[in-house]
Amino acid sequence: MIKVHASPSHSLFVFSPPLPCHFFMGFVVVVAEDVNDCPIEEVRLTVPITDDRTMPALTFRTWVLGVLSCSILSFVNQFFRFRQNPVSIGSISVQLVILPVGKLMAATLPEKILTVPMTGWSFSLNPGPFNMKEHVLITIFANVGSGGVYALHIVTILKVFYKKEIQPILAVLLILITQMLGYGWAGLFRKYLVDSPYMWWPASLVQVSLFRALHETEQRVKGRLTRLQFFFIALGSCFAYSVIPTYFFPSITALSFICWIWPKSITAHQIGGGVQGLGLLSFGLDWNVVSSFLYSPLAFPAYSIICSLMGAFLALYVAVPILYWSNAFEAKRFSIFSSGTFDESGNRYNVTRILDQKTFTFDQQAYDSYSKVYLSVNFAFTYGMSFATLVASLSHVALFNGRSIWRQMKSSIQDNSGDVHNRIMKNYNSVPQWWFYTVFVVVLPLAIFTCEGFGGKLQLPYWGVLLAIALGIVFTLPIGVITATTNQQPGLNVITELIVGYLYPGRPIANVAFKTYGYVSVVQSIFFLQDLKLGHYMKIPPRSMFLVQMVGTLINNMITFGTAWWLLTTVDNICDVTQLPKGSPWTCPGDNVFYSASIIWGVVGPLRMFGKLGVYAKLNWFFLVGLISPVPIWWLSRKFPQHRWIELIHMPLIFYNAGSFPEVKAVNYWSWGIVGIFFNVYVYRWYRGWWARHNYVLSAALDAGVAFLALLVYFSLQMNGISGPDWWGAEEGDHCPLATCPTDPRIMVDGCPAVS
Repeated sequence: MIKVHASPSHSLFVFSPPLPCHFFMGFVVVVAEDVNDCPIEEVRLTVPITDDRTMPALTFRTWVLGVLSCSILSFVNQFFRFRQNPVSIGSISVQLVILPVGKLMAATLPEKILTVPMTGWSFSLNPGPFNMKEHVLITIFANVGSGGVYALHIVTILKVFYKKEIQPILAVLLILITQMLGYGWAGLFRKYLVDSPYMWWPASLVQVSLFRALHETEQRVKGRLTRLQFFFIALGSCFAYSVIPTYFFPSITALSFICWIWPKSITAHQIGGGVQGLGLLSFGLDWNVVSSFLYSPLAFPAYSIICSLMGAFLALYVAVPILYWSNAFEAKRFSIFSSGTFDESGNRYNVTRILDQKTFTFDQQAYDSYSKVYLSVNFAFTYGMSFATLVASLSHVALFNGRSIWRQMKSSIQDNSGDVHNRIMKNYNSVPQWWFYTVFVVVLPLAIFTCEGFGGKLQLPYWGVLLAIALGIVFTLPIGVITATTNQQPGLNVITELIVGYLYPGRPIANVAFKTYGYVSVVQSIFFLQDLKLGHYMKIPPRSMFLVQMVGTLINNMITFGTAWWLLTTVDNICDVTQLPKGSPWTCPGDNVFYSASIIWGVVGPLRMFGKLGVYAKLNWFFLVGLISPVPIWWLSRKFPQHRWIELIHMPLIFYNAGSFPEVKAVNYWSWGIVGIFFNVYVYRWYRGWWARHNYVLSAALDAGVAFLALLVYFSLQMNGISGPDWWGAEEGDHCPLATCPTDPRIMVDGCPAVS
């Protein structure tokens, strides 16, 4: 039997009896034994199994456009990251803009050969038509530029919240080292997370689909659109519509009807508020609400969406209401949904009262005379879910993926080729392992130096750096497996805070530094591997991928630091929501959560929060719950193998999404879930052909439309002080102001009615 492939966008045809490989009526005929296509259907429907090795990849155009793209996205995304509703300009936007620019360069640049003096190395300014491989590498540059720099949170809270100075050189080194550490051990896991056909990285398929739509010649069938035509129509429609929620009617981003029906009821606002409440019947009519925190739901497999919604539902409508209305942890003293920290009177916790300002460490006597630290019940539950997610990730991967990982380890020893994509990539020189090890060996001593030097500004000793790195290496594989198969990435932020909080308590910056070294190294390693998988699908030479990612990271670090430093030193009261003028966008939601975590884990410490001295000690039971929760699912999946849906019940995902609040709001989840279920359950099941052609293209178009409109509105209108019409719908929020009120009659808060 043979498989006959038309252009990569066409369906698969099967002929018999066997024939030798040849061209037949315009189709490429390939012997079945040589195909061994990917076992994942979404990959088979999206990724071509062809390659043109004559295409130049790392060209002069790649360097010019790649560096420019990385620089622009680094600036723009960091600029928006401090704002209330951060707009993430992804690499998809660059994919669109770069195509005509690349073609223009191909049409106008001379074909002159330039030689680098004293090297003998030469290159052409114009090696031929602008091609897909150049486009992919430029997009990898942009991917690096679109990523955030987590260590900037440390710089922000030091300068803004703790009112401490930090030397720019220390900030630059901290940013660079934490971004590069994970690259040093990414090479260890390539075999398992890139070469394995079962690690399919759903998010990469969006970009693969768009690349094909932009570059492959497609004959339009009468009455149907080509993928490129569909893309531009969807982009234009989204761009035009987005002016409504962005400028004219911001309230449409969170429609919370229960609050409108009972405008004076605290309970109604708590239940119905989509931003600061439980979000019952709340939804938004804005793609940015759908995708800003949770990313495009069109890129998630159906079971991942369903498990995510299950976790959110159990958190918002089962666990949190029971805990709150039973007054567990004195919950009624505080807002039901907040990322802040409180004292026993219901006021914001004044951390300066419990810090020794000379040593910048915890003052036990001041703490005893002031108050314990309290959290909203939702925030407290989030930490319990984080405990469960971490250990559930380990047990789930061991039970469900342990056998396949072991097979992959044996395969790496035997050097088996795997699927068709692995075999094609064997034609290219792989990145030597020593390249990765060299990065690690260079960066490790610098990491220790940043913590031990500069007057101990980061408060973290050398052993803390080494322990954080060890944790990162251990957890990269299980978290990578989950990310590569579900498109969701649990993090090490909470467990790192917990560990260093016990080992080295009372030091807020040491705590967040340890978290950054341990957590971000894993994030960066997985980010690196995801880009390698995109290059794997698009048949990009691995060494070119490695070089582009390294250079892109250096550019990204320098520009994001410069942008952040500029804003932190020029915007009055940036991130301080109590001092900012009404309606100011510079509220820094991520930095506020980061600051709260530094108080909880660093200043007060887990012993006084989650240990025997703390209010929240019972949350430690979630470690046990998380550890054993995958076991019954695994047993049932083996007991009833005919019911394949059982093994799709993914406990780490359920816990992870139950703990995504309060940074992610209820309105984000339900809007995201409705869209995801419609496209990846209903459309995927009943309109498979349409889904295969248009789903990922639509995702890219919607992301790009929102991004372009947000940039246009900000730089043309809002930056010049031109605001939209002044009316009820101009307020950015859900019109549920009472959702933040406590319901304990002993606590009085300005703007909240008295509770009897």
